[in-house]
Amino acid sequence: MSEADQGDGPRAGMTSSRLEAFTDGVVAIIITIMVLELKVPENGTLAALAQTAPIMIAYVLSFINVGLYWNNHHHLMHAAGRIDGRVLWANLFLLFWLSLVPFVIRWLDESAFSAMATAAYGVVLGMAAVGYMLTERAIIACNGAQSTLARALGRDMKGKASVVLYAVAIPAAFLARPVAIAIYVGVLALWLRPDKRIERMLGD
Repeated sequence: MSEADQGDGPRAGMTSSRLEAFTDGVVAIIITIMVLELKVPENGTLAALAQTAPIMIAYVLSFINVGLYWNNHHHLMHAAGRIDGRVLWANLFLLFWLSLVPFVIRWLDESAFSAMATAAYGVVLGMAAVGYMLTERAIIACNGAQSTLARALGRDMKGKASVVLYAVAIPAAFLARPVAIAIYVGVLALWLRPDKRIERMLGD
């Protein structure tokens, strides 16, 4: 029986604690850049404040999205018995796409929520979802099909559904932007309900 087939087993080689700390630092920088991109109202009137409402809504949605990735990543690392180079690269792929969130927020603002910028927002979030799934799969490949994470995720229908919904929203942005935005909000709502799968498995 190979080491990968032995489930979680003892830790060998790299540990998940350094990867988690690195990811925490990157996420903190991303959130900081996001808030720095916000523009203050031009004057002290309610009308000026109302003009910032669309970008503020985009910021709030993006903040929650990034926060959800950070929260779920925390549980992911606690379920990882071992990590290897595949996990590191998959995690970097995830962080690359998350690091583009401040860019697309600024593009949405400066283009007045153009169809292209709205679609790009979906591309970034969709690829981040793919990156998270790749990280999950890399950890499972490293730890075995009977590892804690493999048993907790099962078929991971929620993760797959998210990617499919983003794939639908991206072309929808060019046909009906409100539909694309509604899908983005829908995916967010899907994940707002705490995912207890890993927590339950770790508690067993």
